[in-house]
Amino acid sequence: MPPAHAARPFPLAGYLLLFAGMSLVGTYVALSKPLTTVFPVFLLAWLRFGLAAIVMLPWTLPLTGLAPHGRSLFLQSFFGNFLFSICMLTGVMLTSASATGVILSTLPAVVAVFSWLFLRERLGPRAWLAVCLAVAGVLLLTLARTGAASAGSALGNLLVFACVCCEAIYVILGKRLTASLSPMRISALINLIGLLLMTPLGLWQASQFDFAQVGAGNWALLAFYSLSASIASTWLWLSGLKQVPAGHSGVFTIAMPLAACAVAVGWLGERLSPAHWLAFGLAVAGIALIAWPGGARKAGSD
Repeated sequence: MPPAHAARPFPLAGYLLLFAGMSLVGTYVALSKPLTTVFPVFLLAWLRFGLAAIVMLPWTLPLTGLAPHGRSLFLQSFFGNFLFSICMLTGVMLTSASATGVILSTLPAVVAVFSWLFLRERLGPRAWLAVCLAVAGVLLLTLARTGAASAGSALGNLLVFACVCCEAIYVILGKRLTASLSPMRISALINLIGLLLMTPLGLWQASQFDFAQVGAGNWALLAFYSLSASIASTWLWLSGLKQVPAGHSGVFTIAMPLAACAVAVGWLGERLSPAHWLAFGLAVAGIALIAWPGGARKAGSD
């Protein structure tokens, strides 16, 4: 008789948490574009970390007993907060929201490769098929975007792809940390580290910035961006990650570009071609494959 854990399905709640977390990421990535026209990038990231640090203080203290996790926490914050914010905000500022959505679609494939390389996780047939569908969607969106008149800045696209690689490392490191720390504790600690890393650059730009020019609407958007990026999306993702192998969870990151493009259409007035809709259909099919009962199998051993 096979081991009991081999046939145990993963809770649906885990899938929903992962999808919701990455949907929120895609939303705030797209909505951060207007903020980059108001705030300099380093100042914007610093204000994001600072506001979240105040709200998350109850989960930050005490700072004792963290030595065994110090290296992982620093690396997760360095890649998932510090570098991610710089690359994402600068990239979004230089390229279009729809181009950003196309590049974000590469995240499932990058996470799957990183899971194989660093966690020695193997993906079952359905999971590999789901990743292939996500990649097919990327190719469709890329080809459709190539023929567009405004393909976006090459540097901006490169920075968004660097942001994808940072997010993939964040996903891999998060899988290990959730085994010993709660999602809110991890969120608070990596946000604090991100704040410390960003402070010199943030103070430099703050000294030259006229805060009086910022309207109430932009302050409200900044608050949404800060709380979504540092608290809500991180808690949702890490909570779901506790129940799903990192290789399988990578497929759910397709929710990020889907949400980003939805905001680009609904908020920024961009239009999607039939190729975009077909790519989204492939992405949804991939999610259905991995989330369907019996579709996800835990491969390898931790």
